[in-house]
Amino acid sequence: MPEPCARLLEPNESARWNPGLLDMGGYTALDSWSLFLREHYGFPAYRFEASENGKNTGLLVLSHIQHPVFGNYLATAPFASYGGFAFESSEAREALLTAARQKVQELGAGYAVVRFDGGENPAPEGWIQQPIYSTYLLDLADDPEALLPRFSSDHRNHIRKSSKKGFKIRFGHLDLLDDAYEGLARSMHELGSPYHSKNYLGAMAKSLGQALEFAVIYDAHDRLAGAGVFIFHGGVATNLHANILRDVRQDYAGEFFYWSVIARYCQKGFRVFDMGRSLNGSGNETFKMKWRPRKNPLSYWHWMKPGVVDLPELNQKSPKFRAAIWTWKRLPAFVVRILGPSLIKGLA
Repeated sequence: MPEPCARLLEPNESARWNPGLLDMGGYTALDSWSLFLREHYGFPAYRFEASENGKNTGLLVLSHIQHPVFGNYLATAPFASYGGFAFESSEAREALLTAARQKVQELGAGYAVVRFDGGENPAPEGWIQQPIYSTYLLDLADDPEALLPRFSSDHRNHIRKSSKKGFKIRFGHLDLLDDAYEGLARSMHELGSPYHSKNYLGAMAKSLGQALEFAVIYDAHDRLAGAGVFIFHGGVATNLHANILRDVRQDYAGEFFYWSVIARYCQKGFRVFDMGRSLNGSGNETFKMKWRPRKNPLSYWHWMKPGVVDLPELNQKSPKFRAAIWTWKRLPAFVVRILGPSLIKGLA
């Protein structure tokens, strides 16, 4: 029986990936995601399908990022937690990984990283796993009240307290773009991280259509308290970005926000709420685990071009980022709004 081969799709060729693979590959496997990134940031996308006996058995979507600060590399799932890589057999997986290595060398890139929901499976020979992220999957119920007994008494108490603080939440699409961007940009500045432009969020919303929803939280005086971006695919509602402003955290605004989101997606019939990735051992992880999700370690497999020896550490744990984070927090807002999109473009 012939081994599966990986075929590079033409730029304008429609993908014929079977629904099961697309579900495994997540929303970042969809052509709408790579098209949006190509149009907004100019990232070329390379789409491969593995096939055996006429059946599609694997998919890989790689974006090519070139940045003067953060390097030249190929990545699946730019600006997302995972996805864009799925396979039904080890043979299909190897065919796709071979295609990724060849594309790195062809383009003169330094490395490739495939980010997928692979659990704790070891990386294959020649690839290096970077086991620093997990995502957190909360199984939903028809009635959100059925989830409450899973939580600790302290956590249930915090949810109740949050409901008495006068917080309000709105869900919408482009009608909420201004407030969603402001909430995310301000909160990311507080955390010491650059953020995208409002045009980026608007282009994403237009590209994904009704598969994307913004959520914005306000305090009792109608002041902005935080925001989130949620994407729907295959019965899963995924938290792409969600942050609460520092001044309202002590009033359990995070509990109000997440409980409101969970209740909404229960009522809309979603099976799972993906709370988004966090660094293992971080404060974000501690908060998410209060909701009793399934912690799912993410596979981040790197292949380094011969001669490239240092594993890229484009995350908050990297010692070289600590000084940058400290400095970024202290820059005025108008500076970070100008510089942020050009910097985060390289942190795909």
